[in-house]
Amino acid sequence: MSDDTAILTPQKPAPEPPDGQGYGPRHDNVSGHTVTSGIPVVPPGAASPFGPGAPGDGPAPHTAPKLPEPVSPPPASSSKAPKKKGRNKLVLLAAGVVVLAGGVYGAGLLMNRTDVPKGTTVLGVDIGGTTRDGAVKKLDDAFDDRVGKPLKLSVDGRTVSLDPDNAGLQFDMDATADSAAKSDYNPVSVIGSLFGNHRVVAPDMPIDEEKLHAALESAAGGAGSVTEGTIKFKPGKAVPVYGKAGKGIDLARSTAAVEEAYRAQVETGSATPVTVPTTTQQPKISNAEVDQMMNKFAKPAMSGIVTVEAGGVEVKFSPQNSLWKFLGVKPVGNKLVEYYDKAALKELYGGAYDDVLITRGNGKKTPVTPDDVIVAMRPALLGKTAADRVGVIETDPN
Repeated sequence: MSDDTAILTPQKPAPEPPDGQGYGPRHDNVSGHTVTSGIPVVPPGAASPFGPGAPGDGPAPHTAPKLPEPVSPPPASSSKAPKKKGRNKLVLLAAGVVVLAGGVYGAGLLMNRTDVPKGTTVLGVDIGGTTRDGAVKKLDDAFDDRVGKPLKLSVDGRTVSLDPDNAGLQFDMDATADSAAKSDYNPVSVIGSLFGNHRVVAPDMPIDEEKLHAALESAAGGAGSVTEGTIKFKPGKAVPVYGKAGKGIDLARSTAAVEEAYRAQVETGSATPVTVPTTTQQPKISNAEVDQMMNKFAKPAMSGIVTVEAGGVEVKFSPQNSLWKFLGVKPVGNKLVEYYDKAALKELYGGAYDDVLITRGNGKKTPVTPDDVIVAMRPALLGKTAADRVGVIETDPN
């Protein structure tokens, strides 16, 4: 056994000398409390292996250090279940899909930085991937020769033409391009454009229904069987014409049919005759209206000679030779109003007033016009005496 072992092994204490032999009390003897190695010796006590009551004279048994208490696992009824590996994979997969979709969406936005997004079509024509003005040019190139093409109408078996411009039909390409140039941030549209999906924009085709109704009635005038009330002026007399019921164009249904046909013609370029719906109609001008206009205007106008004087020049118009050539009536709604054929009137008085000048409100002097003659003639047409049937054109109103 080495010296270190000897030093660390507790030694049996030497017998204590009897009292009075020159030794102090045994607990004051500290000469054996330290060893040569400098390691202090624990004083004897209850907790010391070298204290009183230690078993035997040998070394004290080694006591193992106390380990910490083991942590008990959570009860089986705990609400927090352990995470499953499958769920973690699903979370990672979902995150990957979101990142991928975001990247594709961003790529779609970068590719659609033009005014009109790629894949945009109007009536089948691709106008995408360009500026707003570029879209207008594409529309014009594709449809310019179609927008003004006459429509063919079929009314009671008779075919008549309808001019789109006169009928208030149009294709507003500027407004259509404005609609197409609006950015579409819908993810479905943006991502779909990368895979060839189309964004369809409806054409802007406004309809002027008032003009369309007038054009329909005019275009189908010879095809309908309704006779409107009017007044015919003949040499020396005015003749009433009473209206008759018959078939006429159903404007409400015809408007929708013509609008649809015009759009189809612009889209395809083909002009297929449109069957215009008809219905039984009554005349707009009633017999009573015809009689009233006869008594109020036609009969007095044709009752005698009318004279128009200007600057000392007189021109006479008689019922037999001239009045019936330029007088007339026309329907306005369900009423009849007087009408003057200015060209026929000018031909009748010829150059009679060529040397007569009228001082206008702006101080300028100009020749007599048919309007000047009509203004002076209107009250004279209703006159009952020869004096009342003379109209005067004032050459200097001031």
